[in-house]
Amino acid sequence: MLDDTALRLLGGVVLVLILASLTAAVLAKLLGPTSTITNLRQRINAWWLMVAVIGAALAAGETVTIILFLLLSLLALREFITISPTTRGDHKVLVWLVFIIPAVHYWFIWEHWYGMFSVFIPVYAFLFLPARNALAGQTKGFLQRAASIQWALMVCVYAISHAPALLQLPVAMEVGREAAEGSSSGSGGAAGAHLLLFLLIVVQGSDVLQYIWGKTLGKHPIAPKVSPNKTWEGFIGGVLSATALGAALWWLTPFTPLAAAALALVSCVMGFAGGLVMSAIKRDRGIKDFGSTIPGHGGIMDRLDSLCFAAPVFFHAVRFFYT
Repeated sequence: MLDDTALRLLGGVVLVLILASLTAAVLAKLLGPTSTITNLRQRINAWWLMVAVIGAALAAGETVTIILFLLLSLLALREFITISPTTRGDHKVLVWLVFIIPAVHYWFIWEHWYGMFSVFIPVYAFLFLPARNALAGQTKGFLQRAASIQWALMVCVYAISHAPALLQLPVAMEVGREAAEGSSSGSGGAAGAHLLLFLLIVVQGSDVLQYIWGKTLGKHPIAPKVSPNKTWEGFIGGVLSATALGAALWWLTPFTPLAAAALALVSCVMGFAGGLVMSAIKRDRGIKDFGSTIPGHGGIMDRLDSLCFAAPVFFHAVRFFYT
């Protein structure tokens, strides 16, 4: 799925990471090993690993990419369940939640069975899980436990799975330019990979840009009791910058520059909402991060919080307007 266009894009990402690594090295020599510099270098090193993993998965093909996101969903699910108010009476339903339902759901994606992919979790799993849990007979805190299990499944599996589902969208690509150049970037697999890369770069880029704008100019918190580090300056600067980035990447997609900017804007706003919601959940549970899997970032869910809100909206917008 990595054609010449996608490879050039990943090459650009690598160049950005090289510049970021050199900048961090220079700052470390000038300022010394401060906690901020250490965290910055950890973040950059983690980005190197994440870019390498997604690039390798796309190069290996659709099946490997779907398996990668299944593993990410399972890791995120584990983090989410760890902080959820479950009890020993929930263990049998947790077996279904972790070992059976995610695998079946991702199998529907692999089979390109959109009908079941779209309804399996929000309809069938939604009704099955609380019914199975009720059979355990433990009624104390039942609503809270059932709601936590449902929320974990929806966010960690259903929402995140819309990212690899982009690979199967039968997008009507405008291939005139590519055909004239002898490129195969308009093929179905490559087109899906382009959409996935577009979403990942825009949404994750928005996170990074909001962080930079917030650190440099941030003064007015949006929701100080939820996440004091999220400021209006960081939000506006980061979202607008990432929207411009999305518009600049229009050539990677079937979108016009204006449509690319609009979809990037919507994705960035939804990504911000995802980060804010996950921050509220962490505040409620009294934790700083979902885990420590990714140095400098926290857990898997800390890195995917924006994607889990942006991916479903982006997927259905593209499916509605371009298929």
